[in-house]
Amino acid sequence: MTVGFELSPPGVAKATPTILVVEDELLVRMMVSDSLRDAGFAVIEAFNADEAICILRSGIAIDLMLSDVRMPGSMDGLGLLDYALDMYPQLPVIMTSAHLFPGDALAKGARHFLAKPYSCDRAITVVQLELAKSR
Repeated sequence: MTVGFELSPPGVAKATPTILVVEDELLVRMMVSDSLRDAGFAVIEAFNADEAICILRSGIAIDLMLSDVRMPGSMDGLGLLDYALDMYPQLPVIMTSAHLFPGDALAKGARHFLAKPYSCDRAITVVQLELAKSR
């Protein structure tokens, strides 16, 4: 049994996919999280990688993680990406940043990259696309 992340059995869609949003900028985190909730997703918010790791380890089923790169704490978003893909290799991860080249995140295993600033509609579209790929 994998702790912190579980996929729905093949052919069985979860009623409400759960998205972990990791973003240290409060207004950005609130805006993206609220937009995802309005689009029908369950959203769990984390301020930094340390909080995100606690959530992943908690046993809550996370269907996708959307994470910023630059954040305070013991590791940045790329460190969190490494951790997530090592511990939960099936977890789709979307990275966001205003300071990183998309290829850097994609080469490390992110499924998609959103350059900041991005629209909430774009984030929703990318989340839906990545969830559809993992089903």
